[in-house]
Amino acid sequence: MFRLSRLATTATVVAAAFTLLVPAAASAGEPTLSDPRALANFNFDAGETPENIALEPDGSANVTLAHARQVVRVDGHGTHRLLSVLPSVPDPNTPGIGAAVVTGIVRAKDGTLYVNYATGTSETGIWRIGPHGGTAVQIAQLPADSLPNGLALDEKRGVFYVADSARGLVWRVPLKGGTATIWAAGSVLQPLGESVGYEAGANGIKLHGDAVWVSNTDRWTLLRIPVRRDGTAGSIETRATGLDGIDDFAFTGKDDTVLAALITDSTIAHIRPDGTHDTALTAPDGLSNPTAVALHDKTVYVTNASYFAVPPNPTVLTAHLTHDEDPDTSGGSGNRS
Repeated sequence: MFRLSRLATTATVVAAAFTLLVPAAASAGEPTLSDPRALANFNFDAGETPENIALEPDGSANVTLAHARQVVRVDGHGTHRLLSVLPSVPDPNTPGIGAAVVTGIVRAKDGTLYVNYATGTSETGIWRIGPHGGTAVQIAQLPADSLPNGLALDEKRGVFYVADSARGLVWRVPLKGGTATIWAAGSVLQPLGESVGYEAGANGIKLHGDAVWVSNTDRWTLLRIPVRRDGTAGSIETRATGLDGIDDFAFTGKDDTVLAALITDSTIAHIRPDGTHDTALTAPDGLSNPTAVALHDKTVYVTNASYFAVPPNPTVLTAHLTHDEDPDTSGGSGNRS
């Protein structure tokens, strides 16, 4: 998700959509977030706006800095090391943004990183970065009028899924690179209007429980798209509504409990399997237009892009995750409502 005014200046299957709020298996316990703190700070004026996150096995965080076109690795002490800079593009024309931005990121089992790069030119698509950083290489191209945002990787099937915020659909791309095809489309994936400075339909995306889950920022919804045995998309289900400005999200375990970043409200929402939701963290906890959530053991990571804040305060924030029946020894307290 990007703020335009300040930063811009310095398919194969069309899935039928229907609303379905289906109760899933009961959660093992209500998640609680405590002890929120800034792990790493960034320079907004340099375009260092943390946008998305992929974690290493040791808990280090690979983070995309959207307008700086950078990917950095943040260790447990908050030190960040530059891994790669996406190439400068003459006259970028990303839909609704104008600037070239690096967005979603995923990590393969061998440590290879893949990122979405949106430019409004032929450089728009998926780019590969080695496990230790280095020059990014484009492996797949997406249309110039697309805005690839969230990125998910299914190594078992050998494919990526890309949430396109501008065109309001989900692309499927071979892991080895090559031609992108439309995997799922429909009105529930499309944007409504410029609710956050530009049209933002399908945004965050995750694989969970033999399905692709997608957030729609304009429509305030969390969607589930089953993956059929032949790899095609099933009918799109609306699993939660009323999530003002939902961006990317993460699952807390094997059930369908979700922690979601609500960029416009500067909150982290706790979404239950039945679609009901409440608030886990808010701005007083250190949130500043959060864009993504990731989990490692009992640590939750949040990217704060701070697109709308005055003054801006972009950070990577961490918090401690417990469930109701778990002992919480963190000593901190988070917000719940």
